[in-house]
Amino acid sequence: MSHDVLNPTPDYLAFWRERHVCTLTTPRPDGTPHMVPVGVTYDPGAGLARVISNKNSKKVRNVLAAQPGGARVAVCQMEGRRWATLEGRAVVRTDEAAVADAVARYAERYGRMPSPNPDRVVIEIALDRAMGRA
Repeated sequence: MSHDVLNPTPDYLAFWRERHVCTLTTPRPDGTPHMVPVGVTYDPGAGLARVISNKNSKKVRNVLAAQPGGARVAVCQMEGRRWATLEGRAVVRTDEAAVADAVARYAERYGRMPSPNPDRVVIEIALDRAMGRA
């Protein structure tokens, strides 16, 4: 089932606010998919999803390799028969304000503040597709 990225149904948005481990799929330079577990926050008002990460991670390197336009990625979560996927174009943000905002959003969704990490960056996904059954 398709959803409006900027105006999701209340149930779909509520599902994205629950605490779930998600997956992020990025393209490797050879085009094959690289999927890893992550924490994701969804901001429909801005049309963005965010994933905090270490700047040296493979997922970050995959996104950077797709520059300048960014990488086409997907984030997904599931629980029982409920599932939700968000897709869009990802870029890596390194500025302190973007990282601090993403960390605060992560702490709100997951109920804990991540450990300090001077190498933290944000994979920011400009969303253009949402689907799922929530």
